[in-house]
Amino acid sequence: MTLTRPGEGWGDDPDRDAFIQANTVLATAPHVPEIRLHLATEIAPIWQATEAWLAGHNAEPPFWAFAWPGGQAFARHILDNPALVAGKRVLDFAAGCGIAAIACAMAGALSADASEIDALALSAIGLNAAVNGTRIGRLRDVVGAACRWDLILCGDVCYEAPMTGRILPWLTVMARTAEVWIADPGRAYLPSTGLNRFASYTIQTTLELEDRTSREVVFYRLGAGG
Repeated sequence: MTLTRPGEGWGDDPDRDAFIQANTVLATAPHVPEIRLHLATEIAPIWQATEAWLAGHNAEPPFWAFAWPGGQAFARHILDNPALVAGKRVLDFAAGCGIAAIACAMAGALSADASEIDALALSAIGLNAAVNGTRIGRLRDVVGAACRWDLILCGDVCYEAPMTGRILPWLTVMARTAEVWIADPGRAYLPSTGLNRFASYTIQTTLELEDRTSREVVFYRLGAGG
């Protein structure tokens, strides 16, 4: 069962849901077989389909159609260590397909929210949550919001300078009252200070999406003695 909080999410939309279901298949990510997701089997067809759909629906590129390394690593870590999130209020920030939020819900989080600025991504998260029998709060852009979470997961968010520059000041404020984890697979704009490394995973990737067949995803705590 999924939840969209009034005034915060886009809600469910049959056109978006139909587009996602027509252009993806139910599959699992290599490192998280416990979670089923609506995923694209190839990058070119989903990108082309989304570009055509973009014109009339003002959608973003289909980053939600792939289980990126940071999200997979978070999900694996959480499912293997459920006590880390049990009873906590968790936010999966820039959630993509929602894999980390779904893992938190499965591991016993008090609440699991997923934030995205893309309407298609929020619809995909809703479909993915339903397939896995989980309850996920779907939120729009939360940057600038007051902290109401115990743990904020940020998977693979430092891939562009504008993105990093916009979110990092807010995440730094959040780290005063919540744990903020960043899962980074070697992106160029990861901050060089203020981070404390605490775990790492080697995640299988594809040359369609990355420049190598695997990436080391490193977990950092923001503002924790880095």
